[in-house]
Amino acid sequence: MKVTESTSHYDNLEQMDLLDLLRNINKEDKKVPLAVELVIPNIQNLVAEIVPRMQKGGRLIYIGAGTSGRLGVLDASECPPTYGVPFDMVLGIIAGGDTAIRKAVENAEDDTDQAWNDILEYGFNENDTVIGIAASGTTPYVIGGVKTAKAKGLLTGSITCNPDSPLSKEVDHPIEAVVGPEFITGSTRMKSGTAQKLILNMISTSVMIKLGKVKGNKMVDMQLSNAKLVQRGTKMIMEATGLDEETAQKLLLSEGSVRNATEHFYKNMK
Repeated sequence: MKVTESTSHYDNLEQMDLLDLLRNINKEDKKVPLAVELVIPNIQNLVAEIVPRMQKGGRLIYIGAGTSGRLGVLDASECPPTYGVPFDMVLGIIAGGDTAIRKAVENAEDDTDQAWNDILEYGFNENDTVIGIAASGTTPYVIGGVKTAKAKGLLTGSITCNPDSPLSKEVDHPIEAVVGPEFITGSTRMKSGTAQKLILNMISTSVMIKLGKVKGNKMVDMQLSNAKLVQRGTKMIMEATGLDEETAQKLLLSEGSVRNATEHFYKNMK
């Protein structure tokens, strides 16, 4: 059953008043977190297996096409600056390569072998996890990728918005957030995409917390890549140590991270 292709609950959209358009889109969007809530146990089961594998040197690899692929790339690309992890610890791989992030690549999602070939460019080890992202759960690129990954002994998961999809049947941990028909029939960049983004947030954030990349509620390993982040880090150190702003910032810049700076401070206090 392809819920993602079901007819919208709304019609004659081009005749709808602008305010009604916006309110009705928002009305549909409100259904998304409720659908995600229903699959939290599935997310928990997947993350519980990812963490010990990453503690042994495994990586988290997302594969997808179109909007789903772009969301995987987005989530992966934000992990290094947020948590100070290597760029290849969380990988987002999209059908058609990086060109497809901005421009659709014709037929890229139809190749069942290409996802595994794309993964092989980064190598793989037995502790890696591959999560296939596809709203419909029918994308050949994604299905082929997780199928091969599982055959190679890797942990596999999926994020879909259709129940009992072909993709779900190929993985160890399927996550099916069924959000219902899109506001525009079949436009899965909307509710389905939002559900996928929320689930990706939950996976990567909970994994990084369990890997010790957060202390209290602070991003203590974040990269100091701009003035805003230096200022944020300085404030964290001031709160943790009682230092004045100038001293805290000097300590941050000399030590390279909030974690190192605070540990240095308390080590020298002894």
